[in-house]
Parts: sequence; C-alpha cells; structure tokens
Amino acid sequence: MTTTAVKDHSLFKPFKLGSIELKNRIVLAPLTRNRASAGNVPNASNVTYYRQRSTAGLIISEATQISPQGVGYPNTPGIHTDEQVAGWKGVVKGVHEEGGKIFLQLWHVGRISHSSLQPDGALPVAPSAVKPHEGMAMTYEGMKEFETPRALELSEIPGIVADYRRAAERALEAGFDGIEVHAANGYLLDQFLRDGSNKRTDAYGGAIENRCRLVLEVLQAVLEVWPADKVGIRISPSGTFNSMSDSNPEALFTFLLEKLNSYKLAYVHVVEVNEADLRHGGRKVDTEVLRKAYHGNLMVCGDYTAERAIQAVDSKLAELVAFGRLYIANPDLPQRLQLGAELNTPDVNTFYGGTDKGYIDYPTLSEQAASV
Repeated sequence: MTTTAVKDHSLFKPFKLGSIELKNRIVLAPLTRNRASAGNVPNASNVTYYRQRSTAGLIISEATQISPQGVGYPNTPGIHTDEQVAGWKGVVKGVHEEGGKIFLQLWHVGRISHSSLQPDGALPVAPSAVKPHEGMAMTYEGMKEFETPRALELSEIPGIVADYRRAAERALEAGFDGIEVHAANGYLLDQFLRDGSNKRTDAYGGAIENRCRLVLEVLQAVLEVWPADKVGIRISPSGTFNSMSDSNPEALFTFLLEKLNSYKLAYVHVVEVNEADLRHGGRKVDTEVLRKAYHGNLMVCGDYTAERAIQAVDSKLAELVAFGRLYIANPDLPQRLQLGAELNTPDVNTFYGGTDKGYIDYPTLSEQAASV
C-alpha cells in the first residue's frame, strides 16, 4: 500500500455518524487513567488530556461511574454529583474548542469493586454471588483480594436502570455529544450477559434472552434521554478480563446484536479478542460473525495499526476504528498514521494514576520539530 493511498484513505476523511460530523474515522478508545481529583471530579489536567486528543474523529471518555455503588477504582471520574458534572463541562468545552466530538462512557463495575470503595463499606453487587477467580481489587490502600459480591435482589434492578438514566441526563447536562453504555470487560452489564458470572434463575438469568434483559432495559432507559444516533454500546464477546467466560459466546452476542439492529444506535463498539483472552481459555468470536449479525455502524478496537485499520474499513468489517495505547503516547495519532511518521512509545508505568508525567507531556510532531 503506497504512502499516497494511505494519505488519501477514507480512514482519515470526515464521516457522518448519525447527525454528528466526525473529522475522521479514528476514535480515542475509553482509557482509564486514574487521575480524577477528590470526589472523583474531572480536573484541569483531564481537560488538557482530552483537548490534546481532539484530533480523533470521536473521543470516548474514560469509563465513568453512574453512581457511588458503581465505583471500582481509585481516582476514576463519576457523573453522579453536581461537582462531577461541572468538571466534565470543562472537558467538553476544551474538546469542542478544538473541533472535537466526545461521548461519555457510562460504567458500573459490579463485582470488580471492594467494600472499601462502596458506600457504608457494603459488599460490591453482581448478578450472582460469584467471586472473580483471578486478579485483585484496586483500592486506596493498595491491591486487595476480591470479595464475594452480593447478588442483586430482583427488586433492586429497576434502581440500577434508573441510575443509568440519571447518568445519561447528567451527561446531557455536561454538554457531551453522546454516550456509550459500557457492557464489556467484565463489569456489571457484562456480568449479567455471561453465564460464567450470571447464575440467576429469575427473569435476568438462564436463557440468553434473559441474560440480555438488563442491557436492553438500560438502553431503553438512556434512549428516553438521548436520540438513538447519539448512543453507542461497547461489548467484548471474547474477553476473559475480570474472570469472564461464557459457554456459547457466539450465540449470546449474535442474539444481542440482532436485537440491537432495531435500536438504530450510533454504533456498536467491539473489543476484539487478544492474546491474553486466548491464554486464559477465551472462546474466540470472530468479528466477521458479528458483522453479519449487526447492520449498523461497527467500531472495532484491538491493537490496530494504520494498515489493519485501513483493511477493516476497506473490507467493510467496520466503519470506525478505536485506538487505545497508541493514543496515550501520541495525541496527534491520526496525523502520524496518515504520514507514516514515527510513533512515541507509551510508558506503561504511568498508565494508571500519578502526575502529569506520562499523561499530558507526550509531544506532537510539530512540538518535536520545534524542539529540534
């Protein structure tokens, strides 16, 4: 593939996402960075971070808690207090001033929390009292063993749905361009989807249709606040992160995507299988299978290069491609990919928490040229 062909590719050209005009098809994936201030409030450094990465056609914010119960990590932002909304308004303003678009990702971690992070020291909640068998909880006192969560009572589930709706309302108040429902990576909605974590025998467990019920109820709730073309959803059909498994993930996620066709969402965001998933016994679900099941915009994410992203778009596997780690270190990533320029290397030691080092100090091409 010639350099000219890369430069002129539709990956780098404007794309109409529903009623929203994106400057390109490249997306900043949601990336937890653990750098919110006290009260889980976005701060000035967060504003700079997102402003720098407004080169993306679309920014998806880091996962953001819908409620105090949804908190699972230190210093991650929320969207359930007035102070948090005010902090996000600054982020949105900064992104919009740079001509960018930004969706807020709505998050409830479920069992991937710890009582030290929960209101009144309560146990984390989940579809069933099934403890994650790998990993540890990240707390303000350091890493701790996961606890066996408390299974949500049937009477509590409408309250969870209401929390998502209120979070969607607050996202609208903060000025976001849209929202993404986080139903991936082993957090609460994903825990309901998969039979490795969902052992319920009521209307939310057992059959695939029942296990999809909460996700669809959450979508219906947020769609009362936002038009469908400004709502996305993230799924990870092959994911094993946070001790996730399912006996038949292809059937599960094909069913879910066929249901989602009628919603006319902005997109479905697929976290593709990686080496860690395969090492942990994950059952691979090919994206081609998901593409056949879903007729709307598909976004893919999974260590993409410029060449692989172009192939994904050319083959109509996906309309949008999300980049994570590369975007951490390269705030001008679309330009670098388009030019075939050298990429900064991300410092894994500064991914989670810390100072502005490894957060907002990665140089752009123009800054590098100026320094020379």
